[in-house]
Amino acid sequence: MTEPEHSFAAQTYRIGAVARLTGIPPDTLRVWERRYAVVEPIRSEAGTRLYSAEDVGRLTLIKRLVDNGDAISHVAPLTLPQLHERSRGLSLAPTAEGDLPSCRVAVLGPTLPTLLARDSERAAVFEESVELVGAFEDEHRFRHAAADLKIDLLVLERPTIQLDRIAQITDLLAESGATQGLVVYGFAPRAAVERLEAQRIVAKRAPVDAAELVRWCAALHVSDKFPSPEAILEGVDLASPIPRRLYDNTSLARIATSSPTVRCECPHHLVQLVSSLVAFEQYSRECENRNADDAALHAFLHAATARARATMEAALARVVEAEGIDIR
Repeated sequence: MTEPEHSFAAQTYRIGAVARLTGIPPDTLRVWERRYAVVEPIRSEAGTRLYSAEDVGRLTLIKRLVDNGDAISHVAPLTLPQLHERSRGLSLAPTAEGDLPSCRVAVLGPTLPTLLARDSERAAVFEESVELVGAFEDEHRFRHAAADLKIDLLVLERPTIQLDRIAQITDLLAESGATQGLVVYGFAPRAAVERLEAQRIVAKRAPVDAAELVRWCAALHVSDKFPSPEAILEGVDLASPIPRRLYDNTSLARIATSSPTVRCECPHHLVQLVSSLVAFEQYSRECENRNADDAALHAFLHAATARARATMEAALARVVEAEGIDIR
């Protein structure tokens, strides 16, 4: 273990800092310690409670479980691995189908709006889970109304898609404020479809019926269920070792000065990202050492940044391998 890693793991935190980091009020924490022995902080010579990084990680998991409905008496005796296992996926609990808001769909095109409006069976399908907030054949009318529609899914019908019309499609999607765009087309070169997909706009060959739009909306609801910030940061554990650097500064410099074969210069951009994260790791560690009152928060920032840096280093490693970059 390197010196920074050692000092990171050995850091202790006062009850005020632990309360701010875990969300457990100091009085509640004292009661939990006295009644349920959730953690056993050490005492300074002055009698002040001092908590380890492992204590902070344990308390964070216990708070999450209690907020989710577990009794403190039930989770307090669990070991740290058991707490991790029990809390896994809490923020991704499935939502009851009846609790899902309706998917707000707007359709713009020469024939699809009329077909949907005339088909009563398809309209009944819409009533179940999809709200058709607008069906437009005229683009100017759509642009005028779009801002007030609060669209989730914008369906654009196009007889053809050409590369020189991609910008018009992306502009319409941006103006509408829609979460997702679906382009229904008759004919298009593969390059145009790929250009749309590269911008995360779905392109689907006609025909498309109401039932298929319902399926698209259901998929949109699933994609909207991103993990909460708590779930994303669940793996940031103050008690875990800081991931070692995969590339030192010399290696990063060699990658940055290489001649990539990809025109977008991804290796250079990734080096900049990794270097910035390395710098912020050092900054947050220094802040942790200088500011005793906020030590736990800065330790958490240090751990979160190290995790992000390790992820981007893994991405960079894949690019280095694909590019055949020699960093020796």
